[in-house]
Amino acid sequence: MAKVEKSTNTKKPGRLTTLFNRLKSRKRHALIPFISAGDPDMATTKELIYTLEKSGADIIELGIPFSDPMADGPTIQASYERALKKGATPGGVLKLVRNVRRHSEIPIVLFGYYNPILAYGLERFAKNAHASGVDGVLVVDLPPEEAADLKAALNAVGIDLIFLLTPTSDSSRMDRVARVGSGFIYFVSLTGVTGARVKLSNKIPSYVTKARRHTGLPVGVGFGISTPAQAAEVCKTADGVVVGSAIINIIANTRGKKRVLSEVGKFVSKLKEGVDRA
Repeated sequence: MAKVEKSTNTKKPGRLTTLFNRLKSRKRHALIPFISAGDPDMATTKELIYTLEKSGADIIELGIPFSDPMADGPTIQASYERALKKGATPGGVLKLVRNVRRHSEIPIVLFGYYNPILAYGLERFAKNAHASGVDGVLVVDLPPEEAADLKAALNAVGIDLIFLLTPTSDSSRMDRVARVGSGFIYFVSLTGVTGARVKLSNKIPSYVTKARRHTGLPVGVGFGISTPAQAAEVCKTADGVVVGSAIINIIANTRGKKRVLSEVGKFVSKLKEGVDRA
């Protein structure tokens, strides 16, 4: 694949950029909950998205189920397995987003792995994602050096391609991600896979500060964040916080759709309170 050295994205600001600009003007931060599309089923996922929005979510990160999610811990892996058993596919996820768009304009970022997107077809995926109302795509196993084809396809339809930075990213990597990424930077708070943690690294503020020296994009922090207090701590320096496994655990351990929606809504409301305290 061709190298990517700089962004050619000249699109007008989309939902993600507009949101972060609005939050910045109000000195607020973004709460970004993650859920797996199709867990426990697509109909419930749609209702969960509405519940998350009503409970204070600013952006929805929606996982595309994959059979080999190497960056994810056992909680999200299990959610993907449940979704795949129910027949979740990339096309089904795009259909879900299209249905959500009938009643919501909340920014939606698809979080996934490259293999299913490549198999679907890059240009077809970008075109259909745009038609469905997707705002951003984050492909966890696609480094910027190999992202030219997908970047071009998404640029053509005005969808942001979001890249990861980690505690081991050096200055040259940060510069490259800053050049080719758009929407926001997703900073991984720890080395390892996703999953709720009892305690976060005390180095997160310094990581975020370092990333800011290399980019003017908003910085969202994810992996391991599971409580309102942790969310508040992260947002003292970051522009947003991603919470996934803690929400997935509620979905997995709660019986009955109404109760799932209620429990998730209560938890996300508490997270939002924590984010606003920052």
